Amino acid sequence: MSDAKARRVAVVLFNLGAPDRPEAIRPFLHNLFADPAILRVPPPIRPLLSALITSRRVKPATENYMLLGGSSPLLAQTEAQAQALSAVLAQRLEDIEARCFIAMRYWHPRAEAVVQDVVRWQPDEVVLLPLYPQYSTTTTGSSLTEWRAMAAKHDLVVRTASVCCWYTQPGYIASFARLLAESLEAARMSLPQGTKLRVLYSAHGLPESIVTAGDPYQMQVEAAAAAMSAAIGLDTFADTDAVVCYQSRATPQKWLEPSTEQALAAAAADRRAVVVVPLAFVSEHSETLVELDIEYRHLADRLGLPGYVRVPTPTLDADFIGGLSDLVCGMLTDGPGVCRDAHSTPCGAAHRDCPQRRRVRA
Repeated sequence: MSDAKARRVAVVLFNLGAPDRPEAIRPFLHNLFADPAILRVPPPIRPLLSALITSRRVKPATENYMLLGGSSPLLAQTEAQAQALSAVLAQRLEDIEARCFIAMRYWHPRAEAVVQDVVRWQPDEVVLLPLYPQYSTTTTGSSLTEWRAMAAKHDLVVRTASVCCWYTQPGYIASFARLLAESLEAARMSLPQGTKLRVLYSAHGLPESIVTAGDPYQMQVEAAAAAMSAAIGLDTFADTDAVVCYQSRATPQKWLEPSTEQALAAAAADRRAVVVVPLAFVSEHSETLVELDIEYRHLADRLGLPGYVRVPTPTLDADFIGGLSDLVCGMLTDGPGVCRDAHSTPCGAAHRDCPQRRRVRA
């Protein structure tokens, strides 16, 4: 393939970002809680409230990151995913040079710096690919808003396609389903015969008001959980059931329920061991390595659960990376716009914050 003839495609992977050193914890939290997509209060109040929440969260957050050596592995894992995706795209795409870039929302590399990197590379088109399987205005929506503002500021004017969500993408479902099946088998082998199991599909939570306002996240989490259960035939196992729950509550509002804590308490009351699936996360970071592996495991022990097993995230799983490449290739075929799984069906009428539904209304 001649470089002179190659069509250049910049693939931008969006993720949350995380502190890369202890000194970054406070500014990372400030960036998070200063985001109007996260803290939905009137602008005059937001700086004061975000400063208050940040000050209260610094100490527990620092303790958590100290358990990880003072920083998060999220950036390194995202870089590895970008490299793996680049390798697959290089094999699949003819006469196209695809380069992956990483844009983090609340810590480096931030969107503005990445936009400037993309401008210098001079692509013919851009594919925006969030590493959030389920769409939320607080994650993908916020990242896309920031990217578009920075692209306008730095005159990045090229054909751009945006993936809004991919919660039923076959590679994503297949990778998690296989990891879940392996974990269920390991649980059955290690527990006394006859122990009943419960799959807890644990996703990052949201304030209930955001979902009520039209955010499709909860619906998409539940759909992904149902697809994973179907993929392994969970309903055929007489000793196993499943519950969707939500972790990581961060503000005083009422959040989606049941919380993961509530789900663990219910499992203890029912004398069921649990197999926890972090289905909204595709790499390891504090919510999996600390919250699930340490905090909730300790809670499970205190509650007297018969067993606690955590399913790993897909990270570099071949099916998962292949699924990401399918999304990119689908966008290159379908063209600019906002799509789900390379299709064009918007969420239901109740989910008015779905970007495709907003597009249809416009």
